[in-house]
Amino acid sequence: MIIIGIDPGLAIVGFGVIRKEDNRITPVSYGCIRTSSGKQNPERLMEIYKEVNALFEKYTPCAVAVEKLFFTNNITSAMGVSEARGVIFLAAQQKNIPVIEYTPKQVKQAITGSGSADKKQMQEMIKRLLDLDEVPKPDDAADGLSIALCHMYLLKLTGRP
Repeated sequence: MIIIGIDPGLAIVGFGVIRKEDNRITPVSYGCIRTSSGKQNPERLMEIYKEVNALFEKYTPCAVAVEKLFFTNNITSAMGVSEARGVIFLAAQQKNIPVIEYTPKQVKQAITGSGSADKKQMQEMIKRLLDLDEVPKPDDAADGLSIALCHMYLLKLTGRP
């Protein structure tokens, strides 16, 4: 079973791909999709769409876990993240891949046991839980892994895909 976790953004989309075989969860791939601020938003969204589609084709996940938009005071940033989420959802829907959303607090709770864990605690737990030699870099990639792992853990509890 393969799960892809996605930390959406317009400038950087973090992703993490994990696999569960028997009772072992292993990282398959992680990284970031980056778009240039020098390009118009439609071009950036098309880049995200194409790259996410390539991930879906390469790994054929049974589900995609995406971080829910956490609204901040910066409405411009929130709009870009919303647009990126839209193209990610579209790409998944076109391939009939279920999309499950988690709030940052839900992800922190699933990974560390505390909904108020800081970024360093999260990264150290991801390193330990996935038996990595070092903390995944950049932060957005670590976030993608944590979102995928959150879904994998909650999948055990709920039995849903």
